[in-house]
Formats: sequence, C-alpha cells, structure tokens
Amino acid sequence: MKQLLFIRYRKPGEVDAGGEQGTNTNYNVLCQLLGKENITVYYIHENHNSQKLLLNGFSVFSNFRKGYYYGLSPQIVNDICILAQDYLNVFIDRSIFGIIAKELRQRNYQGKIITFFHNVESVYFAAKISRYAPWRHLVIDCVTKNDRMSCDYSDTIIALNKRDKQEIENRYKRSPDILSPVVLKDKYNLSGYPNSLTKKNPVCLFLGTYFPMNVKGILWFVRNVLPHVNIQLQIIGKGMNAIVPKVRKYSNVTVFSDVIDLKPFIEEADFMLLPIFEGSGMKVKTCEALMYGKNIIGTDEAFEGYDLDFKRVGACCNSIEEFIKSIEYFNDNPLPIFNDYSRSRFLEDYSEDVRKKAFKTIFQ
Repeated sequence: MKQLLFIRYRKPGEVDAGGEQGTNTNYNVLCQLLGKENITVYYIHENHNSQKLLLNGFSVFSNFRKGYYYGLSPQIVNDICILAQDYLNVFIDRSIFGIIAKELRQRNYQGKIITFFHNVESVYFAAKISRYAPWRHLVIDCVTKNDRMSCDYSDTIIALNKRDKQEIENRYKRSPDILSPVVLKDKYNLSGYPNSLTKKNPVCLFLGTYFPMNVKGILWFVRNVLPHVNIQLQIIGKGMNAIVPKVRKYSNVTVFSDVIDLKPFIEEADFMLLPIFEGSGMKVKTCEALMYGKNIIGTDEAFEGYDLDFKRVGACCNSIEEFIKSIEYFNDNPLPIFNDYSRSRFLEDYSEDVRKKAFKTIFQ
C-alpha cells in the first residue's frame, strides 16, 4: 500500500493567495514527515474541463445542488475513490470537498480520511459573496453540505483556531481533532536584519488578493482614515490592478499587482497595514508580517487566532479614530523597522515546525 493521497484544488502558481499558501505548507510538512516519494498529489482543477463546465451551465447548477463544489463532478469523485484504494491515507485539503470523504466512506474505503478546514466554509462564503448575488444561496448551501460531510465522514479533521472550532461544533456537532494555526515556511532567515527606524512619513503596506473582504477593508481605510494621516500607502496583491480606478485620485496610494517577489516591498515597509473586518479562519498575511519581523497595525479580525501582545507588535485598531491615533503616535515616536518581538513570535508559534509537530500525531 502507498502512504498518502493528497487532494488539492490546483497546482501552486507564481503568485498564490493565502489559501493556496496554506495548502503548500500542508504539502511541505507532509513531505517532511512521510517523504515526498510516498505522496501522490491529485489536482482537482487540472482534472476537469473548465470550458465545458462553463458552457454547460445546467450541469454546474445540478452538481452544486448535489454538493459538488465547482471543479468537482461525479466522475472526478469516482476517479478519486478508485485511486484512493491503493493508499493508507487520504488528505483532503479544504472542507469544500467533503463529498469526497462521504463517497470514500460509503464505498468502504479502509484507510484514514483527513480533512483540513482552512476556514469554516459556510461562514467564509457568506462573507465573500454579495447578498445580492442571485446564486448566493446555491453556493452557500453547497459549501455547507461539504463542511457537514467533512465532519461526518472524516476520521480526523483539523481546524486553525478556537473560533473555527466553536463554529464547527455549533453547526455540525463535531469537534476538530487538532487545532493547528496558520504557519509558513521561514523565508527570512538572515544573518543580519534591518536596523533603521520607521520614517516620519511611513510606508504602510497592505498585502492581499483582490477579494471582497480585502477590498472592503482597504477601501474603508482609504476613504475614512487616509485623508487624516501622513503616510504613503502601498497596495500589493494578486489581481489588485482592479482596485486602481477606486484609488486613483489619492496621490499617496500606489498599487502593485501580481508581484512575484514580495520580499523587497515587505522589507522596506515601515508598517504592515491590515484593516480587515470579516472572514473565517486566520489571515495568512498576518503570519507573513510576523515572519518578516514587521510592525503591524491591524484589526481584531486580522489578528484572529494569533497569540500576540498588540502593543509590542504594533497596534490593534477597529475604528477610524483608533487607526488615526495609532498612526499619528508612530509618526511622532519612530520604532525600529525590524520588530524583534514579531519575528520571535513567528519562530515560536507560526513556523512550519509547529504544524509538523501537530501532524505527527495523525500518523503515529
């Protein structure tokens, strides 16, 4: 028998959003534990014909109603179930594919089924999709079914934080077996770190994909806070060209879209700015900021699931007045541009080694 079948949505790209970064981390950690040669990856996105699905709208609609999230079909799930019979473990990376766990179990698969909740998808999609979208109910119903099937048919379910744990328990009457917070592979292990101070007119960097919750948050900041503070705002992320028309009139805003190497931008920023107010799970951008030893000004949602002293990492702000007050304070009281506390918290609790310890318990 082979060791593990790893099921993920798509192949990693040059610019990955937070969820795909989490998937990459899971795969890297499993390779460290089990050996890359013992893991087979199945890419759902690669194994369906997107153009055919789009042309056949009825099939997409019908599959959604049955619980097949976009990209899945009865044929693909059947292929996965046949393939899985040769593996001791199946790792389903995203609970929106819970129907795979159901089909495996109903076909008497004898191995272990492990499902990773990057979010509580029913909560995540409720925040993601406009309440005016005509297909909102269809999608939320589909992902809710999959969340429930993940809980009902997986041997092991993994969630990120206590908030998601409580949501899963309340909605699906199943408690996650493991809580493992967002972690990243350390890409910033240098012999020496920047020693300059933050500037009087600081560069504040917002990092995020062009995505409803990110767009809402940063536009809220631009319209309500930016006119009252003296900063240079940089907006960087996958697809962020789409936000340019909405911020063009602000001379102190610069947008960089689809940046492959984020390191120079993050390293040179005085602060990471994270005005996020909705969501589920944890924010990968917060973990990235900690990895690079950044000063962070963020909301409760941006810090959700992270065990941090906000005064030492920067500031936690949830209102216009709090953001203005904190930024004005830092303008008058410069900080080291490299935050030792942020970096140490990353190393202690949010590096890949932490997830590796958690995942070890699954295969013992």
